[in-house]
Amino acid sequence: MLQSRAVARALAGASLLMAAAAMAQAPDKAAADPRQGTFKTVQGDVTVVRDNARIAAIVGAAVKSPDRILTGAGSAAALTLQDGTVLAIGPDSALDLSQFQFNATTQEGSVLVSLLRGSLRMATGAIARLKPEQVKVTTPTTVIGVRGTDFIVEENP
Repeated sequence: MLQSRAVARALAGASLLMAAAAMAQAPDKAAADPRQGTFKTVQGDVTVVRDNARIAAIVGAAVKSPDRILTGAGSAAALTLQDGTVLAIGPDSALDLSQFQFNATTQEGSVLVSLLRGSLRMATGAIARLKPEQVKVTTPTTVIGVRGTDFIVEENP
């Protein structure tokens, strides 16, 4: 019961972060910029693991595959990918942006997100609107094929 309340509070906080990120979303246009997404909100202890280095996440920082995003206790983050997909990551979570490809001209691409632990709320973007089968979320025990536009995933190993 206590765990359910904690998860509900965390997801409510993540939903607020997601709403803020959705209002602030603007895909990056710079061709030379290798980012595939951008942190829109960061609350508390949020770290990006890239090339075996740990980087403190800040609003406006780049996200690209195969980044791992870690959130601490009471922490959360929201980021927007180039196709408009919004990821709201709850506390005590570990998420890999395993794959992201997007062609802004054709609006085609693919997204593979791996939730290793914790919680994730995802609102899909252009890729899922055109080809929902190209968007997948995995956990250590499941592969989720995305058919909707807004959903929540929890992984408690």
